[in-house]
Amino acid sequence: MQSISRSTAQSSGDSSALLRELVAHLRQNRTGLREEWARRITEAKLLTAMTPEEIFAEATAVYDNYLEAVETGSIEALETYARSLSERIIPRGVETHEVLGIVLLLRDVLARSLFAKYPQDVTQLSRVLDVYEPAANRIANTVAVGFAHERERIIRQQQEAIRELSTPVLTVRNRLLILPMIGIIDPQRARQLTEQLLRAIRVNRAKVVVMDITGVPAMDATVANHLVQTVEASRLLGATVIVTGLSPEIAQTLVNIGVDLGKMTTVGDLQGGIEEAERLLGFKVVPVDEAAEQLKE
Repeated sequence: MQSISRSTAQSSGDSSALLRELVAHLRQNRTGLREEWARRITEAKLLTAMTPEEIFAEATAVYDNYLEAVETGSIEALETYARSLSERIIPRGVETHEVLGIVLLLRDVLARSLFAKYPQDVTQLSRVLDVYEPAANRIANTVAVGFAHERERIIRQQQEAIRELSTPVLTVRNRLLILPMIGIIDPQRARQLTEQLLRAIRVNRAKVVVMDITGVPAMDATVANHLVQTVEASRLLGATVIVTGLSPEIAQTLVNIGVDLGKMTTVGDLQGGIEEAERLLGFKVVPVDEAAEQLKE
């Protein structure tokens, strides 16, 4: 038992010594290895959205974080930097395979430098690689996965922003809102539409909403049912919804799912919908000349 413990301690000590030797080599040759890595990134036509100066600056920062991760075994600092890097380069069109590619290139550059350091001592080279490769693989995996997650997060944010822009709730006048709907309405966008509309009704204390669906080419049963629920939810908040631009196909879908169109206020077009909304609110639009005559009286 004592012999096994001594052997384990000796193995641990050997690994620590090899790690220190590895880190010292990478730190001592930092400038040359970093330049070699940046050169190979350019040759491989990776990060083409960035200038050579930007590539070199990022390579410097990544190299230092990479070295720290190898030395300490902690990847927290590298993860933080990778997230920051992702936020800067993803909007410029950098793809996940490019990030993975540059990390693998760095792994290759550093490994080649170890082969050059121990050209005759194959045993020592093998021992150093046994220390280096697990750390390098873990770092590569962490950076690639982190970048992919950050890219997915940014894409979700962009999609959310696009959906919000594609379903604006417009204030026409006091207590009157217009919701123009354009394009394909999927279940997720339908839910977002409902949330936006109900929030706008509450904030603006709206009494009438004109929902124009002229620009919606088709609507399946799930979305049509959601539309009806939106109308009902708006009614519970005290707002009447006037649906305009109802196509024959969408009307047929509503009938097929059992909606009583008699309970839904519909008008042919947007102009007619606004006129009906103003009537419900007690407004009356008259020609300027007629208004002037009324003021004289």
